[in-house]
Amino acid sequence: MAAYIQCFWGLFLSLSLYFIHSTPTPHVYIVYLGLNHIHDPTLTSKYHHKLLSNVFASEEDAKQSMLYSYKHSFSGFSAKLNSTQATALAKMEGVISVFRSKTLQLHTTRSWDFVGLTLDNNKVTPLQLAFGDDIVVGMFDTGIWPESESFWEEPRMKPIPSTWRGECVKGDRFDPKTNCNRKLIGARYYLKGFEEENGPLSMSGNPEYQSPRDFLGHGTHTASTAVGSIVKNASFFGLGLGTARGGAPRARLAVYKICWANEEFNSVCSEIDILAAFDDALHDGVHIISASFGPRPPMLPLFETSAGIGSFHAMQLGITVAFSAGNEGPDPSLVTNVAPWSISVAASSVDRMFRTQILVDNSLSIMGESFLPTEIKGKLTDPSMYFEHGVCNSDNYMNESKSAVGKVVVCFSTDGPTLIDQAVAAVKTANASGLIFVEPMTRQTADVEIVPTVYVNFEQGTQIKNYLFESPSLPRVRIIPTKTIIGKSPAPTVADFSSRGPSSLTPDILKPDVTAPGVSILAAWPHDTSPTLSPSDERRVRWNFQSGTSMSCPHVSGVAALIKSAHPRWSPSAIRSALITTAYTRDTTSDSILAGGSMKVADPFDIGAGHINPLKALDPGLVYEMKTSDYILFLCNIGYTQENIHKMVLPCPGVDTSCPKVPKSNTNINYPSITVSNLKSTMTIKRTVRNVGHKKNTIYFASIVKPDGVEVFIWPRALIFSWFNEENSYYVTLKPLKKSQGRYDFGEIVWLDGFHKVRSPLVVCVNTTDDSSDSIARTSSSI
Repeated sequence: MAAYIQCFWGLFLSLSLYFIHSTPTPHVYIVYLGLNHIHDPTLTSKYHHKLLSNVFASEEDAKQSMLYSYKHSFSGFSAKLNSTQATALAKMEGVISVFRSKTLQLHTTRSWDFVGLTLDNNKVTPLQLAFGDDIVVGMFDTGIWPESESFWEEPRMKPIPSTWRGECVKGDRFDPKTNCNRKLIGARYYLKGFEEENGPLSMSGNPEYQSPRDFLGHGTHTASTAVGSIVKNASFFGLGLGTARGGAPRARLAVYKICWANEEFNSVCSEIDILAAFDDALHDGVHIISASFGPRPPMLPLFETSAGIGSFHAMQLGITVAFSAGNEGPDPSLVTNVAPWSISVAASSVDRMFRTQILVDNSLSIMGESFLPTEIKGKLTDPSMYFEHGVCNSDNYMNESKSAVGKVVVCFSTDGPTLIDQAVAAVKTANASGLIFVEPMTRQTADVEIVPTVYVNFEQGTQIKNYLFESPSLPRVRIIPTKTIIGKSPAPTVADFSSRGPSSLTPDILKPDVTAPGVSILAAWPHDTSPTLSPSDERRVRWNFQSGTSMSCPHVSGVAALIKSAHPRWSPSAIRSALITTAYTRDTTSDSILAGGSMKVADPFDIGAGHINPLKALDPGLVYEMKTSDYILFLCNIGYTQENIHKMVLPCPGVDTSCPKVPKSNTNINYPSITVSNLKSTMTIKRTVRNVGHKKNTIYFASIVKPDGVEVFIWPRALIFSWFNEENSYYVTLKPLKKSQGRYDFGEIVWLDGFHKVRSPLVVCVNTTDDSSDSIARTSSSI
């Protein structure tokens, strides 16, 4: 310790050469320094202040500039700097990265039965009740509504784990003495980044709570999805009626409020607040982190993002981090949160529909999707009566026209084009009684709206519009209250909004990793917040429907908590491997899962390895463990030097932090999936698996589905495990057989022992057309 401190004080004196006067255009920056080698939070903060003072006129100016000191499990700070100061800090010894703090976005019952975690004791042992007591799940979101029944203590819940070091922080309408319990054991909030970007939180003009209490509802929804207690008779005005619970209802909950509502009720998540939450959560003792937020593309380098830095250090401490994959689908290469040390989750549907019948003059019957608890009656009308050019947009509203009271307006998404939010706002402006929104069947996702809204596809919408045009007068329309239908629709189907691969940042790592339920998910909601967040919406609910990868992410977090509880010594990579290799790719009709936004079969860029299977993931048979050497290889490949890697990676006996002299691609990282983004000639890849099954003496045999135009060889074809040999390696040789450029093909490698099926997606892009005509032949002769 003394040697460290002496070294740092010497560094402070040498850094004085970098002194720079402040200029009047500061921004919020994050300065990342790697591991915390001092191991004393107070000394670490002093070091940060001293380092920062080298670019300010005085140490007092530096203290006023600093917003956060990240001083527990990693080292860094955030401060208001001008570009010159930031550049100077980036050049200083010991600094790994300096980057502008950005604002990130949130990626916003039946689902647990659908994935196999039923509470019906006649069907299966309720594993949700057998595990989780000893696991703490940290939710990074908009806070919590503590009065919700989802956060009441489960019966016979044990005392809070002795390893827990977190706390519940008092604030506006949040009293730790009454709001925290053996279920909700931690609650913090982080406001500095939000206020730097948006000004002071106005308690008069903004309904937000300056505390861990949730206003936006997103955090309450995701937390109850991941670890909510068992609550019977949960519904949204009778829709989706059933028993609500999280994936791990006995797990403990720690809330880190990092996202806030601005004046437009949009969520704002500041990176400096996110990194502060990571710093606290890692120190508090969480086991799982669920984070349903992310940046919009283009992607920045991983260590120039709060999510990349925070999740990297979480992984090193044995903490699994699950992220939402993003809601930028269905176009390719827009997946976010792509670090190989975390889990990226896509979103898909469950086998539950909310069918809503539309009757026009009692002669035309159309079945749409909606969340409509009461009947709607009115006159069917075309938008051209109220909006210029028939485009359902508030800007096109013809003020001189009559009010649309008593009318149900038919709006097509292709007119304009028009987004659903625009159409809802438009018909509300016109005071219409309802909206029939027409969009492609592959993009339909019903949502709770301020105006009663029914979603129909183009075939149905065309029938309605033709009937309307052929009617001599406005036809009468009657919309029957929605009915919940279970088990009648093929599921899962990938949501059209779910972000797709390949990763634009790490193309040799398959992302998303898996998919999980994320469409029309019913979960807890703040009692004082309307289901639509609209100030004019006077409805108040305890449960609400939401869709997004924000909803699928906590499903994986809940399952990860069960796995961690059942296997407390498993690393984050083992947990991720169990989820990936046991995922399935068939829907409830035993057909291939479809990709929403298209009519095609889903591929690994849509669903990763497939849909999560919690029961299988608890007993995966084999796991692919990523070791320190794998992460070092990855860091080398993204441009970090041995000196920087030494500052970032926890010391591990016998592990060399230097980069390999012969370059190796990220394909060689021991990831459960295999992705080759640029196969030009024959190459061989190594993978290592560990037997975690109950049978220590067992043999696994390989089965291969070859990607089109690629020969695949595996050696050995059998893996023999025993009490004395729990790890085995195998080699995969890929040989291109076709001329191709930029086209991905898909296959799989499966290891079978008669009980377990350990499946790895095989994703290959053959790039041979820029080679000479005989390149493939030459490669073949050299094998």
